Parts: sequence; C-alpha cells; structure tokens
Amino acid sequence: MADLKKHTDEYFMREALKEARKAFDKDEVPVGAVIVCNDRIVSRAHNLTETLTDVTAHAEMQAITAASAFIGGKYLTDCTLYVTLEPCVMCAGATFWTQMGKIVFGAYDPKRGFSTYTSSFLHPKTKVKGGVLAEECGAIVSEFFLKKREDNML
Repeated sequence: MADLKKHTDEYFMREALKEARKAFDKDEVPVGAVIVCNDRIVSRAHNLTETLTDVTAHAEMQAITAASAFIGGKYLTDCTLYVTLEPCVMCAGATFWTQMGKIVFGAYDPKRGFSTYTSSFLHPKTKVKGGVLAEECGAIVSEFFLKKREDNML
C-alpha cells in the first residue's frame, strides 16, 4: 500500500512558523502550532496569553481546543501536533489527556520545555520528534526577546 502522506514535517512546521509570526506581530511570545490529521491541517493557533489575559492560552492549548471541536471528540490519537517551541509541562499534560498521536516541535526550550523535567508528561503511545527547523523556530523567539530588551532600554 502506498504511503498516503504528501507533506513533510518541515512543511507543517513552516505552517506553524506562520502562526508564530502572527503572535510576534501581536506582541505575543511567538509560538505557533498546527494540528494535522490524515495529512490535513485541522487547526492553527498561536500564543494569545496577552490578548486574552490568560496564562493558559498557549499555542498548543488553542490548537488542541480547535482540533477537538473540528474532529468532534476529545481524543486526538490520529493527529500530530506541530509546534515551533518544545511544549511546556502544562501543554505536554494537555497532549497526554488528548492521547496525541505524535508531537513534532522545532526549538528545544531548555528552561521550560517538558523534556527538562521528564517525558512522563506525555501519553505512553505519543511519539516525539524535536529539532525540526530548530534554527528558524528558535530565531523568531530570540528576535522577540531581543526586541523586548531593546524596547525596555529606551
């Protein structure tokens, strides 16, 4: 049987980067996410913590909510989450409860990423792939915080 997958992890990570740019433009920490099911994007999201005044409004949480609504169920076992920055413990926990099939992230987050603590925040069947377009994904976060520091010096 032929592989039905048409797009690469890099393709979907570039879509997540588009979302990160939207966050950057809104003065939000530039993290973007897409959730893919059967080679089709079923949700797109970016950080909205400042906009919504909600510390839980991370890109992953927004994407999970939208994907669950689109699919009509709370389990995302056949889905892949693409996110530009390694998920934090909260977001990793949310993927556990959705039984996310796979997580693909861009830049590692050595300060807040779930793998800094343990991988047991994830569902045992969840596959993980890190470092996809890591340089590009990390650059937008670095650019954002550099701009913030410069703005604070003025």
